[in-house]
Amino acid sequence: MLNLTQQRIVITGGAGFLGQHLQRRLFARGVAPQNILIPLIDHYDLTKEADCVRMYDDLRPDVVLHLAAEVGGIGANRQNPGRFFYANMAMGLHLIEQARIRKLKKFVQVGTICAYPKFTPVPFKEEDLWNGYPEETNAPYGVAKKALLVMLQGYRQQYGLNGVYLLPVNLYGPGDNFSPSSSHVIPALIKKCVDAMDAGKDHIDCWGTGSASREFIYAPDAAEGIVLATEKYDSAEPVNIGAGFEITIKDLVEKIARLTGFSGKMIWDPTQPDGQPRRCLDTSRAFKEFGFKAATDFDAGLTTTIEWYRANRNSLKFA
Repeated sequence: MLNLTQQRIVITGGAGFLGQHLQRRLFARGVAPQNILIPLIDHYDLTKEADCVRMYDDLRPDVVLHLAAEVGGIGANRQNPGRFFYANMAMGLHLIEQARIRKLKKFVQVGTICAYPKFTPVPFKEEDLWNGYPEETNAPYGVAKKALLVMLQGYRQQYGLNGVYLLPVNLYGPGDNFSPSSSHVIPALIKKCVDAMDAGKDHIDCWGTGSASREFIYAPDAAEGIVLATEKYDSAEPVNIGAGFEITIKDLVEKIARLTGFSGKMIWDPTQPDGQPRRCLDTSRAFKEFGFKAATDFDAGLTTTIEWYRANRNSLKFA
């Protein structure tokens, strides 16, 4: 077991949504604040090799938790397929290579559920990862992230780099991204319902047909899974990080409407894509290998997230 209190830990993307929850989990483990190091984009553009080298020189990590990504919902993926592939591939490529050169104790790559094939049987098992091509709207992002799994496995085999690869399902929770141009489905729906109530609107617009299903994990739970894997998991095989349940988008919209108090209509636009037909993970490997099991009830997590948005929406700034 890796004693994290004795390590200098870099968290790329550490100032972001999941990163902030991860910091709290590390603090709870007794990691000193001066040993949690966050390379901010204003100082380090991690898509550039020179900036990655400088980051390693400046921060001198023992462990890197690579969360940073350029990512968004279906709309953002459709508008930025080339950028999403390049940025995510470049960041991982340079960070892993420098981890090898500097003989890092551990490199943890946070991957994406978008790496799974479009028609993966439910529940998704890690061994199904290569049984087809990802859903088209997010394939460039998913393939770039999946390539980093191959890189880590190759580096483990050739150089002995202790790199592990985690596959978290869709995240939600306090501090999520509520930007209309790049948010994922839960914050987008919360914002639509709350804002519609404020404006006195009698309906909200929803993409697709509502028939697709998704699984969601509360961000503090996902952060706990990442910490446990960092402490206890040292193998080449990828590991799902999820909550182990499935809900259709239609049922999700109705649930969020009920929890926010929105009583208007949902108008579906079937000309917009549903994305991957189904998503639900087999989470047995995470439990077997490092004892992780998500703890937060979905309704309770959604209620906390809705309350956070209501309390903070006036201070949120969107690009």
